[in-house]
Amino acid sequence: MNYKAVIQYEGTRYRGWQVQGNTDQTIQGKLETLLGRMAGEPVEVHGSGRTDGGVHAAGQVINFHCKVSMSPQEIRDYMNRYLPEDIAVLSVEEAAPRFHARLNAVRKTYVYTIWNSAVPNVFGRRFMTRIEEPLDVERMREAAGYLCGKHDFLAFSSLNPRRFKKSTVRRLDEVRIEQKEAVIRIYFTGDGFLYHMVRILAGTLVEAGLGLRCPEEMGALLESGNRADAGRLMPPEGLTLLKVEYS
Repeated sequence: MNYKAVIQYEGTRYRGWQVQGNTDQTIQGKLETLLGRMAGEPVEVHGSGRTDGGVHAAGQVINFHCKVSMSPQEIRDYMNRYLPEDIAVLSVEEAAPRFHARLNAVRKTYVYTIWNSAVPNVFGRRFMTRIEEPLDVERMREAAGYLCGKHDFLAFSSLNPRRFKKSTVRRLDEVRIEQKEAVIRIYFTGDGFLYHMVRILAGTLVEAGLGLRCPEEMGALLESGNRADAGRLMPPEGLTLLKVEYS
């Protein structure tokens, strides 16, 4: 049976999503170990995307195949009983045999959260990045407008173009920036994201908000395809995978 599940996790203490040979501190590794124990045989877990170390998820989607005499709700309850407290399973349901969490995803939404204050946020520090200098949110919104649409986002990724042979063209449907007092949230929705793409997009918008870039530069950055031309790579703790959409 193929199962689809929605999970959330705090990525602070993990080395990222993907299983790695030199550590057991990955989200995929924790899930596969637990499901393998439940099923009595190895279980491979597919995620909608590979979040980096320190990045969080509020609505990561996974799928896995296993044979158990348990209802989806019983699987959910079993997983929540034995998973670490910083990983939770929101739902489990039976899926079509060919459903694949990554290959069938049509849109994803990430949010990057900034604490824009000279005073640290003690309780939110694991989920936001602090920038002390005041940010001009209107300049950031203006810059974001140039990024929406279908573009080659190679300049906004940490990929090595000599090794990465697939297309780096992606469709960015929306960049929405909300501000409430010291909290600034940047929402990115698109059909897919390259390695470090959201964190670099956020860093470039931050530089526009600090007056270090003109919003009109965004088009030239897209054309350049050069990582060195784009903005800073923002720290991972401010990033959260919010939701994944399917047709």
